[in-house]
Amino acid sequence: MTIAIHGAGVSDGIAIGRVHLVERSQFEIPEYAIAAAGIEAEIRRFQDALALARLQLRAVRDHIPRAAAPGIAAFIDTHLLMLEDVTLTSEPVRIIRERRCNAEWALKLQRDALVAVFDEMDDAYLRTRKDDVEHVVNRVQRILLNHGPMRHEQPDSRLRGYILLADDLSPADTVLMQHHGIAAFAIQYGGPTSHTAILARSLGIPGIVGLHGGRQLIGEDELIIVDGGAGVVIVDPDERVLAHYRRRQDERSVCLRQLDALRAQPARTIDRCDVTLRANVELPLDFVLARDVGAEGIGLYRTEYLFLNRADRPGEEELFTTYRDLIKDMQGMPVTMRTLDVGGEKALPGQTQQGEANPALGLRAVRLCLREPGLFLPQLRAIIRASAFGNTRLMIPMLSNLDELAQVLALIDDIRDQFRRLGIAFDATMPIGGMVEVPAAALCADAFAAQLDFVSLGTNDLIQYTLAIDRVNEGVSYLYDPLHPAVLRLIAMTLAAGRRAGKPVAMCGEMAGDARYTRLLLALGLREFSVHPRNLLAIKHIINTTELQLIEPLAESFLAAGSQHEQRTLLREINTGLAVAAE
Repeated sequence: MTIAIHGAGVSDGIAIGRVHLVERSQFEIPEYAIAAAGIEAEIRRFQDALALARLQLRAVRDHIPRAAAPGIAAFIDTHLLMLEDVTLTSEPVRIIRERRCNAEWALKLQRDALVAVFDEMDDAYLRTRKDDVEHVVNRVQRILLNHGPMRHEQPDSRLRGYILLADDLSPADTVLMQHHGIAAFAIQYGGPTSHTAILARSLGIPGIVGLHGGRQLIGEDELIIVDGGAGVVIVDPDERVLAHYRRRQDERSVCLRQLDALRAQPARTIDRCDVTLRANVELPLDFVLARDVGAEGIGLYRTEYLFLNRADRPGEEELFTTYRDLIKDMQGMPVTMRTLDVGGEKALPGQTQQGEANPALGLRAVRLCLREPGLFLPQLRAIIRASAFGNTRLMIPMLSNLDELAQVLALIDDIRDQFRRLGIAFDATMPIGGMVEVPAAALCADAFAAQLDFVSLGTNDLIQYTLAIDRVNEGVSYLYDPLHPAVLRLIAMTLAAGRRAGKPVAMCGEMAGDARYTRLLLALGLREFSVHPRNLLAIKHIINTTELQLIEPLAESFLAAGSQHEQRTLLREINTGLAVAAE
């Protein structure tokens, strides 16, 4: 019988194939005492397991095709770095010595402590970094417990065209999937911001996460369809369903070829209005993808990546070197560097963390950076120094009042004065912008636009704060609505403030990369989009097939809409080309 199981699609595409169930052993971690005379031997056993885990990951990295984007190796390198980190190399050794316990148990205790820290984090991206801890620890535990490699980790051409179904998959698993020709994956756990999901999007492997119950309903070698865009797995499809999805596969192939032809074309509406299309990036791989799809620069570089999965904070020199190289690689195109956006329950190495009742409303982003100049100043200095090597823009996240902006601008002025005295090169004209992510900033957009060189709408948080909705909370996430009249009015208000001040306003939140809203945002006056590189060509196609004079009259109707039904009708009218000029 044909059934459909829903999860969260994290990588677009359709795959039809037989299932291979990835059976991961549920580790029963033993606890036993080690005699004093055996402690050093137990420590050596643990260190040997770490060394073998490193060898395994290096072998995975060697499977990455030479023609692949260089940033793909960064995912494996992250896990290799974790295997060098004192939190996973020295702490278990200390536990073995102090408790006189076996290596497996010491590693489990340290794993539990690390995961507990990540579980308390408010930010979805940082919270899912615990997956990396789990993946690395599980690899070491398998070695300690003498578990052999799983089938998909070994060369096996018989898996080509199969779809992996698992509780979870690591980035190393994802690299091996491509190497073995596996068509798609679906996992019970994980989230859209996990490294596995990010890597799957970069490699173009259709994938679904959060497929609760999938393992209970799908058997080995069963025929299924994975629709990564819709986030659905269809089990035991009949001929009619198979024909439908095969036709969609063919249509998608044609569409991708057509989109590929847009790489070198400008983003320009039918009535000759130019639109700027930039990319959101965080990993080195994303910069490569941004160039490949013809992005007009980087509209959002999430700089948090360099601060994660490590025991220490990066210093000014490390940050400067990384920023400089990325800016030079963009060959004159703008790179918009968002300053560190962490805080609340999102502890960084060396950060004194106190529990907060409402971390999303607490000490985070620019608030944390102003509170901890030892964290903020090295990054500001690195960005300002890197500005000498290319087209650099600095962007401040989560501004809510003008005093915060004044403090940041004063710090920047002090650094520039110091660099002038020391003869350190920098771009004195580097644009400084701010993100509108809270309703207070949108309501005061005129005041912010007057003091900034540009503004960027961060719709993920703007929607969340406007509607008092935690979008990762399954109990209320259904209320997360980009089309809510309050959200649209705040967006329109910010765009109007930018026009009055003569300052560009971009949008870098997920709403900008959702093709359903492209024409609506154009009608409201948005002319700068920053989206994930994988979405950029689809957004460009919609822009290039839009006639502004037909849709702009509907903007006021959207802002005045009183019901979701009315909004959906208007959205359908805009997106199906039925819009007509108001009489």
